[in-house]
Amino acid sequence: MTRMVIVALTLAAGILAACAAAAASPWWCLAAIPLLLLGLLGAADLVQRRHSVLRNYPVLGHARFLLERIRPELQQYFIERNYDGRPFDRDVRTIVYERAKGTDAEQPYGTERDVYEPGYEFLVPSMAPCPVPKTPPRVPVGGPDCRRPYDMALLNVSAMSFGSLSANAILALNGGAAAGGFAHDTGEGGLSEYHLRPGGDLIWEIGTGYFGCRTRDGDFDPAEFADKAAHDHVKCVSLKLSQGAKPGIGGVLPGAKVNAEIAKVREVPEGRTVISPPYHKVFSTPRELVRFIARMRELSGGKPAGFKLCVGSRRQFLAVCKAMLAEGTAPDFIVVDGGEGGTGAAPLEFADHVGAPLTEGLLTVHNALVGTGLRDLVRIGASGKIATGTDLVKRLAQGADYGNAARAMMFAVGCIQAQRCHTNTCPTGVTTQDPRRARALDVRDKTPRVQRFQKATVASALQIMASMGVTNPAELRPHMLRRRIDPHTERSYEELYEWLEPGQLLAEPPAAWAADWQAADPDRFTV
Repeated sequence: MTRMVIVALTLAAGILAACAAAAASPWWCLAAIPLLLLGLLGAADLVQRRHSVLRNYPVLGHARFLLERIRPELQQYFIERNYDGRPFDRDVRTIVYERAKGTDAEQPYGTERDVYEPGYEFLVPSMAPCPVPKTPPRVPVGGPDCRRPYDMALLNVSAMSFGSLSANAILALNGGAAAGGFAHDTGEGGLSEYHLRPGGDLIWEIGTGYFGCRTRDGDFDPAEFADKAAHDHVKCVSLKLSQGAKPGIGGVLPGAKVNAEIAKVREVPEGRTVISPPYHKVFSTPRELVRFIARMRELSGGKPAGFKLCVGSRRQFLAVCKAMLAEGTAPDFIVVDGGEGGTGAAPLEFADHVGAPLTEGLLTVHNALVGTGLRDLVRIGASGKIATGTDLVKRLAQGADYGNAARAMMFAVGCIQAQRCHTNTCPTGVTTQDPRRARALDVRDKTPRVQRFQKATVASALQIMASMGVTNPAELRPHMLRRRIDPHTERSYEELYEWLEPGQLLAEPPAAWAADWQAADPDRFTV
């Protein structure tokens, strides 16, 4: 190794001497400069101790790091097939882009998917299709305790905070919501002027950090909450318990993104990483949770109030249902976030292995509410990789009343799935607070793209439902969605899962639910 260092240094010294001796030949000196730089780089590689590859393969070893850096792009653009990319494959991204641009989203020559592969799902068409409704139906949200109900669209913008997204992205999303008449969830990062300026309907989400309605100590400030919730654009208020990609831990906004504007909106110090606690201070039992949701409704002037969660323990959710029955009040809506949901930053172990996927989460919440006789009081929203009309119809058949989309809406404003959301270096200006990068997202161009994507996706869902003989989402049933079990067997969702009857848990819990129902305690989150 010492000999290699001496050789490299000698090369560098020789090139320097040659340059000095060739003052009369400046062009030769210019040609020698790259060799000089390579010699110096090789010497540095040989003496450094951090990378073994570079010590064994000086200069050439840098090619390995370069290829590793651009591997995601090479994979996405040149290697993966149209239907096997992750988190969203090229087919899905393409259909979102085309609908956002208002171009045709058609495909010739048939499906590329293996329809006999286990896990393949399909919807059941009818021999007597219905006409497609001319006006998309809306979902009334608001139970008996709600004085200002809201009619929710079938597809809305899911929770994404100002801070995780740029100001221009928020403006485009809310402008699209205003133009299309659908709702925009603010995320837990506070109520910013960019949410309010375009005039779109808002679902104001409050997380464990209580951003935008917090005291100096980080507690919930009811007076500030009531003042902001009274804004005309705020149509619903929501308490975030957990999100799909990282249930059980708080959110993280890197300090590089916390500029003066974001610090003001969130009421936190500028330039410091913002970490939301993993738990709420406003409740510690199921009963306290139900009471706090009712308090949020009152503080907002009677607007619909609900909560969002990634489902984990069925026993704990049943405890919340028991608390609803005991308190005589219920949330107006519950948003179920699937474990496949996205985020700007989360530990890989959480994103991959913690929390129920959306299908199981929806079935748990829907059946628990049905079994306790509460389903008619509570609307269920589904959030987790909804990007196409098919996605939306599947979730409605599984028990949801409406859907929310986050990453698909990001695609609509220009996201290319670069997966640089947490680095502040988003190449399309969607998830960055760098002014130079954010300016790439033109609000006037992207706003109608959001509106067009939502409209086309809902129209696609209605067209699919009409082909199934359904004119209203409430008519969708589990037997209309089927899944292949093996190359020779497929089953409907009605056969694959247990579906409770109204009030069944109160009368005679089925064997599969009896133990959880018995153990559920409205005064304790039993593990």
